[in-house]
Amino acid sequence: MKFISGPTAGFIALLLLAVMPQVFAGGFSFGGFGFGGGSEDSGSSNTRNIDLGKIWDTGKDLTKGFSDVSEEEESLIGRDSAAVLLGSAPLNRDRALSQYINKVGRWLASNTERPNLPWRFAVLDTSSVNAFAAPGGYIFITMGLLSRLNNEAELAGVLAHEISHVLRRHHVNAVKKKARANALKSGLDIGLSFYGQGSQYSELLLGTVKDIYSSGLDKDDEYQSDHMGVVIAARSGYDPYGLLVVLMMLDSMGAEDSDLELMFQTHPSARDRIEKLSALMQTELYQYAEQPRFKQHFLDNTRIARK
Repeated sequence: MKFISGPTAGFIALLLLAVMPQVFAGGFSFGGFGFGGGSEDSGSSNTRNIDLGKIWDTGKDLTKGFSDVSEEEESLIGRDSAAVLLGSAPLNRDRALSQYINKVGRWLASNTERPNLPWRFAVLDTSSVNAFAAPGGYIFITMGLLSRLNNEAELAGVLAHEISHVLRRHHVNAVKKKARANALKSGLDIGLSFYGQGSQYSELLLGTVKDIYSSGLDKDDEYQSDHMGVVIAARSGYDPYGLLVVLMMLDSMGAEDSDLELMFQTHPSARDRIEKLSALMQTELYQYAEQPRFKQHFLDNTRIARK
């Protein structure tokens, strides 16, 4: 996948607000879902009251350390970041699939500390195996990855990992830090905000976003999102081992697979992630392994991705 920046990305960003409400449509209804630790066929919508605070503390003030980034600016960075991602691959336009991905994603997000963000989930039509997050609640999964998943618990693990990037503002932190460093190198005088300062700053910001998606976040950010992701999945009533199974699948594919090229360029090795995550799973999370995986429900809703 190649990322774009500059005028093209800026134009896509302008279209984004008009396109997204339709592409990400998919009301937040739990009809037919078995969330909440019931049997896979129960259709129960009752969630288990799980306190996983002692496993992973996700209840801290998430804005600490980002006092110079307002939620409005986070949303603007997210819009431009999503435009860069949409410049790399088209969106899958199947409405039923979009509704399904949004239902699962928004259910997971509702069990986090930022449930009121305007969360949006979508599928990128590319064989590349990957998933992406953008500030403000934009989450993308590629068709290449979706087609390799086996059940809803695995999908939940992937989406929860990306949700965790948004919760901890990993991309916001990386963008602001790198963009300011690049601005100083270019001799630009910048304040706290890049918005409203002219096209020179917009180009700088878009270029920085492209660089981050091409090079990846810090390894510690990825490890943290793995840990948070399995907790969010467990809180939401899923078998938390879903993400671990996905990582094992990626490890078995190997770096020689061209569809994994960007994944391996931008993430720690699957083997390293498995080792770090396995240690967490051996704590109190193991007791939630009996929670549902919803295999048939997943297969019924993702047939278009598996043809």
